[in-house]
Amino acid sequence: MPVTIDKPGHSFSDATGSPEALSRRAALQRLARIAALPMIAAAFDISHAAPLTYDLKPVGIGEGVWVLYGVPEPIERSNGGAIANITIFDTRDGAVIVDTGPSKRYGVALQALARELTGKSVVRVYLTHFHPDHVFGNQGFEAAAIAAPQGVIDGLTSLGEDFASAMYHAAGDWMRGTQLMLPGKVVADGVEEIGGRRFALHALSGHTPSDLAILEEVSGVLVAGDLVFLDRAPTTPHADLELWRASLDRLGAIKAAHVVPGHGPVEGAPRGLEQTRDWLGMVEEKIRAAFERGLTINEAMQEPLPEWVGKIALARYEYERSVMHFFPRLEAGQWPRVDSKN
Repeated sequence: MPVTIDKPGHSFSDATGSPEALSRRAALQRLARIAALPMIAAAFDISHAAPLTYDLKPVGIGEGVWVLYGVPEPIERSNGGAIANITIFDTRDGAVIVDTGPSKRYGVALQALARELTGKSVVRVYLTHFHPDHVFGNQGFEAAAIAAPQGVIDGLTSLGEDFASAMYHAAGDWMRGTQLMLPGKVVADGVEEIGGRRFALHALSGHTPSDLAILEEVSGVLVAGDLVFLDRAPTTPHADLELWRASLDRLGAIKAAHVVPGHGPVEGAPRGLEQTRDWLGMVEEKIRAAFERGLTINEAMQEPLPEWVGKIALARYEYERSVMHFFPRLEAGQWPRVDSKN
């Protein structure tokens, strides 16, 4: 079912300042409450117009399997929010897609591309988690074909309007006409057989309270969603680091020919799992140490980072955002230790 966002006083349909347009003051007030949203740039410059056509370039990673790479940037007008990796599988019964991108415009283009690549309609769409760069393209597909764990649906129901406001102000006109469409099918751990392929579904958590990883057993392609980042710093607005590490353990036990991270290059080796785990450990150690030394949150944000993160895109940006996410939890005594049994 769709959650309507195009309505008087809160519209994606008109960015011209008409009475039906979203109130910028109201949206900015909302943004102040949701500063922890994932990967959204803080700049709202509207002095330039971007061409409103997504340049979708599928990269084959196996027979009948393609990935659309997101750019290693925050969500902003220059990229239309297209920062997440999207995966397309060809099956005898139709195309299967994992995640739908940041906007209706993207979802419509993705649906057309899947039909062009496979010569068939889309029969299943899986959502890996509720962050907007992965789900706001849902309108390009039938709700009945979109599947996600109940926790993902609950997260979208709870946070959808906040995500919508933030996406509109970050991506601007790219979001015109976008409404949040909820999945029509709930999935959990198990296997779905579709057109000669076997999709093993792993309901996990850690990056968010509900994350879905998918192993297509015929091709050996593991779509890890944002549980895995590679050469791009992980985001942590809704993270539980202990649960995230447990999910990485489960993913590490899966034999896969290719791992598709939520952001970053596809590789056959487990480098993405290892790099993600190292990043989480570094973030936790540095933030806790800064807190225990009595640093302020601003001082903690300026702490030097280890040399090994120098080649990871947006390392400083995401570290600073993680400080904003976790420092208040430390101050409130709500961030549990995982380095001690005490």
